[in-house]
Amino acid sequence: RYLTDLVRRGIVSGWDDPRMPTLAGLRRRGVPPEAIRDFVRRIGMSKANSVVDIAMFDHAIRDRLNQVAQRRMAVLRPLKLVIENFPENHVEELEAANHPQDPAAGTRTLRFSREIFIERDDFMENPTNKFFRMAVGREVRLRYAYLITCREVVKDADGNVVELRCVYDPASRGGNAPDGRKVKATLHWVSGKDARPAEIRLYNTLFNRPDPGAGGDLDTDLNPASLEVLSGALAEPSLAEMPVGEAVQFERQGYFCPDPTSRPDALVFNRTIELRDTWVKLKVGG
Repeated sequence: RYLTDLVRRGIVSGWDDPRMPTLAGLRRRGVPPEAIRDFVRRIGMSKANSVVDIAMFDHAIRDRLNQVAQRRMAVLRPLKLVIENFPENHVEELEAANHPQDPAAGTRTLRFSREIFIERDDFMENPTNKFFRMAVGREVRLRYAYLITCREVVKDADGNVVELRCVYDPASRGGNAPDGRKVKATLHWVSGKDARPAEIRLYNTLFNRPDPGAGGDLDTDLNPASLEVLSGALAEPSLAEMPVGEAVQFERQGYFCPDPTSRPDALVFNRTIELRDTWVKLKVGG
């Protein structure tokens, strides 16, 4: 009854909305059938009504996707980065593993260029003590690429950071310095030469409580942040060839899958689940 009401009122897009606890919704969200079967085996059968922690289901999804999902890089909130000592109009090809735990998955080619994009959250102009990613004067590693150091911040008229000016160490190809110096952070990135624009849909739980409607008013239990749409994301070009429904891990971001509406010239990806596993932490903590 509750789900029918949500569809009728347009709170969700339909029975296959990725937030819906329906098989059609789970399929569109990218939940693999094996994860559903594993979850059912774990909780067992009971004649009594009960509430199961959603973290158990999330754990089953992550466990399966970690095994089968190839890795790619996508920047959800891009920040432009210019490598000033990298030759203009030059492109360098780098090799990246499709799955770090599965050599049989092979490799792919990344194109490294003078202009790249990193995650906006990976830069802090005035870093805190526990922030180890990019800041002015700090060296970080670009995944599969080089060590780079930020030298200058470029802002717009309103004081917003719009560009970072950096230099790279040409001897650090692959992300390791020949002199053995260490860096504390590795960032994902995409090339300004061939990154594809993408819409990323970040789905969260539809309700704020495990037993929605128990208090008599379903609307008060709805999660107002159950969907965030990012229209300015950038993705590896290889993602344009990914079939609908195939799982992929965006490195450092989570697991995603192409939406049925996705096209090579207009990519749309749905987030299946984040990388962090709260159920494992609960088990360890007792």
